[in-house]
Amino acid sequence: MATMESLIGLVNRIQRACTILGDHGGEGMSLWEALPSVAVVGGQSSGKSSVLESVVGRDFLPRGSGIVTRRPLVLQLHKTEEGQAEYGEFLHAPKKKFADFASVRKEIQDETDRMTGKTKHISNIPIHLSIYSPNVVDLTLIDLPGMTKVAVEGQPDSIVEDIDHMVRSYVEKPNCIILAISPANQDIATSDAIKLAREVDPSGERTFGVLTKLDLMDKGTNALDVLEGRSYKLQHPWVGIVNRSQADINKNVDMIAARQKEREYFESSPEYGHLAHKMGSEYLAKLLSQHLEAVIRQRIPSIIALINKTIDELDAELDRIGRPIAVDSGAQLYTILELCRAFDRVFKEHLDGGRGGGDKIYGVFDHQLPAALKKLPFDRHLSLQNVRKVVAEADGYQPHLVAPEQGYRRLIDGSLSFFKGPAEASVDAVHFVLKELVRKSIAETQELKRFPSLTAEIAAAATEALERFREESRRTVLRLVEMESSYLTVDFFRKQLLETEKQEQGHNPSGPSMDRYSETHLRRIGSNVSGYISMICETLRNTIPKAVVYCQVRGAKRSLLNHFYAQIGRREKAQLGTMLDEDPALMEKRQAIGKRLELYKSARDEIDSVTWK
Repeated sequence: MATMESLIGLVNRIQRACTILGDHGGEGMSLWEALPSVAVVGGQSSGKSSVLESVVGRDFLPRGSGIVTRRPLVLQLHKTEEGQAEYGEFLHAPKKKFADFASVRKEIQDETDRMTGKTKHISNIPIHLSIYSPNVVDLTLIDLPGMTKVAVEGQPDSIVEDIDHMVRSYVEKPNCIILAISPANQDIATSDAIKLAREVDPSGERTFGVLTKLDLMDKGTNALDVLEGRSYKLQHPWVGIVNRSQADINKNVDMIAARQKEREYFESSPEYGHLAHKMGSEYLAKLLSQHLEAVIRQRIPSIIALINKTIDELDAELDRIGRPIAVDSGAQLYTILELCRAFDRVFKEHLDGGRGGGDKIYGVFDHQLPAALKKLPFDRHLSLQNVRKVVAEADGYQPHLVAPEQGYRRLIDGSLSFFKGPAEASVDAVHFVLKELVRKSIAETQELKRFPSLTAEIAAAATEALERFREESRRTVLRLVEMESSYLTVDFFRKQLLETEKQEQGHNPSGPSMDRYSETHLRRIGSNVSGYISMICETLRNTIPKAVVYCQVRGAKRSLLNHFYAQIGRREKAQLGTMLDEDPALMEKRQAIGKRLELYKSARDEIDSVTWK
């Protein structure tokens, strides 16, 4: 079964580990907050420092006017064998033993100034002091700045609120035992400590009341109503303390002698004699030690559950943001290729419909291209006036003999040239969709978020590849249009001519009209060219999407990063390392998670090392 010493020592070790790894408590949920602790609270001049020194049996705390305690002091007491020398150790100076307690006081002052400067500001980062002595019990106390009502010269205007916020951040936690220090020579109703305790612990189950300066009360008065729980009842007994007088402090009266004097005061007091066995700093220390040990034993299962749950969450978070990568070039190259493949998978999911986006390419072919084809100015190009003009210019000084073939060809070539605009617009529209899918795929590839340099290179390589695919696609669709110009479908016009001759013979048995520039003849030319262009339009409406998909979409799916793969295969280790430079914010986050994970695993090991029931 775990002993009091081992359980309190366990919490001490975990608290020290918390501080080393940056978990200072008082700042929201943390492992520190889950650990039972005793927070010492009281107003300025309430005798708080004297109580702590009485419990320790040494004069070691800084003294003075105003706010003396400006950082939380985690005071860990370790009982040693009789006859062993007393000494103190600070967490920030672990290899140095302070046998002279005057030097302990100076070190507290110096360490406070190191964090807050020579000002009267406060800091929530605690100082850890361990005292080893045969004159103490195993106990941990957290000395907090004394509460004040007004700021004095040299203090910031917010000092009252700052101290109140710091003290509350400790005592509001359900695992905190409150040691509320109140002077007996003031009305208990005005006690800063009791007022705060009533707010955060209305049932009084976490609060121990300490009444100081009993020997300074006015003659004829006593504090029995408070000590016996009639004025303000707590679930734990009130403890009275008689501190050293200022004269004793000035004379450097030994604390052990002061303890004896305190015992004699209570034993000989007509008012408090019947309570003497429950009064004094020695009784207070034993009472707190026993209660702290009981609370620790009660909370160990929940602490273990919290630790295991948090370790699982931190491990999962590290897996999510990525663990540190190896430094050899082979591992770096492998990592880069895996990251590229991860991006490529997301990109293909967008194209194939798994993530959405590929449908926009179909929209280009099903809506944008047909709409653009409908808007082409064939009506103007094949108007009667333009047909007459083109045919006449094509004939030159020698009018055509049978049919205006050169006129036909010029009209057709002019019409076919209009198809180049929609064809190129389709290429550009699909290119824009593909670029947007690359951008979205990079943003959605979680593995890339930690490597901004590599992300930028992949984006550049993909964009460069898409530009190559676009140029190939543009050449291909323009070639489709040019192919239609280079060889006309003769059968279409022969059929048109035969149908026209049959119609004319039916209306004019003497034969076809010889007026080659008549309005009827020119309208027939325009109609024939329009019919041919409509046939070509339907053909291009089907072949342009095929060419675009083949050159751009198929190319992007098959070989978007092929050129990039060939490049990185020739890079040196230093260049690969540069590509894997991480976002500093992400590196800091991983480091912080690593520290917390180290803390919780260390705490689990500490708990496992203690046998308890």
